[in-house]
Amino acid sequence: MNRRMFLSRLSLLIALAGTGKLAKLAEAGTRNSKGKDLPKIENVSLREIAEKKLHHCSHHFINPFNDLEYGSIWRLLKWKVFGTNHFKELYNNEKVTPVSLDLRDLGKPGDISVTFIKHSTVFINYLGTRIIVDPLFFGLFPFIKDFTPLQFSISDIPKPDIILITHGHYDHLDIPSMEKLPNDSTVVAPLGYNTLLKEAGFNRIVSLDWFETYSLGEIDITLLPCNHWTMRNLLAGPNRALWGSFLVRSASASPSIFISGDTGYFRGFKEIGNDFDIDLAIINLGAYEPRWFMAQSHLNPSEAGRAFLDLRAKRLMVVHWGTFRLGDEPVYLPPIKIAEEMEKLGSAERLVRIRHGETYHL
Repeated sequence: MNRRMFLSRLSLLIALAGTGKLAKLAEAGTRNSKGKDLPKIENVSLREIAEKKLHHCSHHFINPFNDLEYGSIWRLLKWKVFGTNHFKELYNNEKVTPVSLDLRDLGKPGDISVTFIKHSTVFINYLGTRIIVDPLFFGLFPFIKDFTPLQFSISDIPKPDIILITHGHYDHLDIPSMEKLPNDSTVVAPLGYNTLLKEAGFNRIVSLDWFETYSLGEIDITLLPCNHWTMRNLLAGPNRALWGSFLVRSASASPSIFISGDTGYFRGFKEIGNDFDIDLAIINLGAYEPRWFMAQSHLNPSEAGRAFLDLRAKRLMVVHWGTFRLGDEPVYLPPIKIAEEMEKLGSAERLVRIRHGETYHL
């Protein structure tokens, strides 16, 4: 293994781990805001955070919703080397499930539908405008098993008009997958990914800060805050680019779709639910165990149910499960646990039960 591959793999492991900030390896002694105290935001709205740029700091971004140091190698080693995994006995029940698509469900004019492809990749047909979120069609690295290999040609997917990127972790911004998509599609991403996307061949790039909106015809796509972080390069360190959730809606009375991206639980869900009418909440649920390591970056089933209620959405769909085992829990467990949670909340009928390759019509 050469030096470049080693650094890439180590960066990936830390990035996928989902908590912490690379302080002591990249820039010794830094805090979440590089020596600057985190802004006091207990009584500050999400919109005020965005307006005052409280998540901006010199040449990087900060997560104003927690003060955890991101990417600690020691926390990672404590988990992977010295931690106790309480789910190992369930791994024998994991199965590889190849994904096929009924292409007739994609791209119908006047339809609003969501197709779950794999991991957190969904294809949205919104009144004839085709949107793909966090496209990932392959595996990550040989040492991470892919439980949902595709059984169809990527070229069979209708050309997306818009590609949405929630953040830069390797399981959400996958360059080999991006390069399989038409480079004249418009990529809508948080701030900080222009150079990387241009190197991948894309020229139509829209960079958004929190609460900024890109409009295409009657469709508005707004980037919203979430409780997460990002990193692609171990030596450069974390949060050189931004991260966020998306809201897709129309000026007409069409259903609106909230896309959480990776996020830990935070009070912002209630604000978003108060500010926007949400018909379908697509929430990432996976890589949530162990909680001491994952809670600041990924929702567990009970938190996902709580976030859904906070958002006041009409329906819930969960993705980010079934493809890669990035946490301790087995890949098949999240949809089982969220169904149990929604039953407890008296909202079982509001859960969209969907498997990879299936389409839900709003």
